[in-house]
Amino acid sequence: MDLILRNARRLGAEQELTDIGIAGGKVAAIEPKLAAEGETIDLRGRLVSPGFVETHIHLDKSCILDRVKSDKGDLDEAIAEAAKAKAAFTPEDVHSRAVRTLEKAILQGTTHMRTHLEVDPGVGLRGLEGVLPLVKQYAWAIDLQICVFPQEGLLNNPGTDELLIESLDRGCRAIGGAPYIDSDPIGQIDRIFELAREYDVDIDFHLDFGPTAEGMTYEHVCRRTDEYKYGGRVAIGHVTKATSLSPEACDAMAKRMAAAGVALTVLPSTDLYLMGRQHTTDYNVTRGVVPAHRLLHHGVNCSLSSNNVLNPFTPFGDCSQMRMANLYANVCQVGKKADMRECFNMVTQRPAQMMRLKDYGLAVGKSADLVVLDASDPEMAVAELTPVLYAFKYGRKTVSRQPAILHRPQ
Repeated sequence: MDLILRNARRLGAEQELTDIGIAGGKVAAIEPKLAAEGETIDLRGRLVSPGFVETHIHLDKSCILDRVKSDKGDLDEAIAEAAKAKAAFTPEDVHSRAVRTLEKAILQGTTHMRTHLEVDPGVGLRGLEGVLPLVKQYAWAIDLQICVFPQEGLLNNPGTDELLIESLDRGCRAIGGAPYIDSDPIGQIDRIFELAREYDVDIDFHLDFGPTAEGMTYEHVCRRTDEYKYGGRVAIGHVTKATSLSPEACDAMAKRMAAAGVALTVLPSTDLYLMGRQHTTDYNVTRGVVPAHRLLHHGVNCSLSSNNVLNPFTPFGDCSQMRMANLYANVCQVGKKADMRECFNMVTQRPAQMMRLKDYGLAVGKSADLVVLDASDPEMAVAELTPVLYAFKYGRKTVSRQPAILHRPQ
């Protein structure tokens, strides 16, 4: 064996200690007291899980707090400030900031990521040119997928369509949209589906981002998903308007999404920061974080993600998926053990399913993309926000962190 993780608590079977043997970048054996030789790490009963999966983050506009303002803290200001800042982006600038954010994510145990990149006539392809090299440069630690999308509109922004096409020609494997910014939201959704089918790529929309349920477009996305036979290949993110739906309407939405095979990504940090700003004088302020568990219980696949890091959309963040799981659990008042486990699933196996990662999982024959957490089960890992002690990509150690030591007086 190239590596043996001994005395591990394997996700899904935490009650018993086992050994995990790794060879050739794959999980080669999982059994107690494995009779094998090789480099050995004694985990002393700590939890081993497949690596974290980040499905919705913006590397291109991360770490720009030094060049924007967040006085109002609302969506309109964030879009306007980011638009001004990105006018001065260069590929080198984007690359430098993206590296900073990507390395944070790696240090937090993320082994797979989908980053959303803006393309439009203002920024051109400078974001793509800055991030695209990272796919190969950081393949030793993370699988990076690029999803291009028009943040500032598509049909109302001439020249954007051509840039999306050029990005797809250069190898981007997903396409997204922000219909609520467009002059013709339905028209944008239709065009994104056309491009996705032409290039055989997955779809990941920013959708229904607003304070009320008025004008929701998720039904049209579901309709097009059915028509294009794209079930399992479409995700929608934010959907904060759903928090204004009645319980009956929310359940109906969940059933429709589940039937179509449309997944949901909840972005707790950004949605908490941006939503509810209209209630400037009210005492009962809404926060706009969709209760993903309500949809999960109806069969919708859901994930949790960071979205923005250190920019006007979210002026904080450390790229920790565990923090997103813990934050969501707090905001949505998760208490049941099974639901707490789903918080962990929504940063591991569920987003892996969303991205259709075939080689993902802690099983013999799967890629050894693993994390070790200073916890004995996933529920307590979420509850206590436990740190990542090790991360492995293809069985190679990429991250190590010593547990904190309490120095008592003599």
